[in-house]
Amino acid sequence: MSAYVKLKNSLNLPKFGLGLWDIGESRARAEQEADSIRYALEHGVQLFDTAEMYGMGRSESFLGAILKDYERSSLFVISKVLPSHAGRGALRQACEGSLRRLGTDYLDCYLYHWIGATPFEEVIAGMESLVQAGLIRSWGVSNFDTADLKELIEDCQGTSCVINQVLYHLGSRGIEYSLLPYMQEKQVIPMAYCPLAQGGGLCQELYSCSEVLTVARAHNVSAAQVLLAFVLARQEMVAIPKSGSLRHLQENLAAAELRLSEAELALLDRSFPAPDRKTPLDVV
Repeated sequence: MSAYVKLKNSLNLPKFGLGLWDIGESRARAEQEADSIRYALEHGVQLFDTAEMYGMGRSESFLGAILKDYERSSLFVISKVLPSHAGRGALRQACEGSLRRLGTDYLDCYLYHWIGATPFEEVIAGMESLVQAGLIRSWGVSNFDTADLKELIEDCQGTSCVINQVLYHLGSRGIEYSLLPYMQEKQVIPMAYCPLAQGGGLCQELYSCSEVLTVARAHNVSAAQVLLAFVLARQEMVAIPKSGSLRHLQENLAAAELRLSEAELALLDRSFPAPDRKTPLDVV
């Protein structure tokens, strides 16, 4: 778990981490979810992504109760603010609430979860004030398409944006047409949520695809592990799959170390090619 990408502000962002959506919301699953997170920490996982929206703060509290037993400076913790809390004054209050639930003095990155009614200039000013106050080390966005990101960066001077968290997997590659090239130009790192196609209509098609299964058999791994390895094969891509059980977590850890050959990547690319035109941003 030593692979990183460098953010434009020189912070090292791990390429692989855990997404905490739907984690910490069920008492019945709490023990196995906690075991999974602790196992991840003990096996080198440093990146954890949550949001105030996840369980209305329960995900943050659940994660914070576990992280208190580990060295904070070795971790990269991300949370996200609801659009309704992104305005002047409310943003700082929301951030302080997330910090309190997580039991930490700062976030490594704070994301604007999706576009709401607050003007971009106001969101940017609020994020920059949080950086100046030492409450966050960096900020970014989530679910921003090409035109949205251009407006944020070029029209509203949001040049300090370091991450755009978007849906991306083998069956959802629309960001490759124009969004990824623009992000590379502006040094905004892509973070893939649902890299295993969880919650999407293509899930079954991907998992039963003969080409995916061929690659899986060659490495003696599962189809899900092939999907994650495909995402992580992009040098600049970060992935945050959800791992609510120890078995899934162990599979994902192994997949993060899996290296697909150029021929295997080409086979997968032909099976589910990226679109050759602009398509709407996929969101789950």
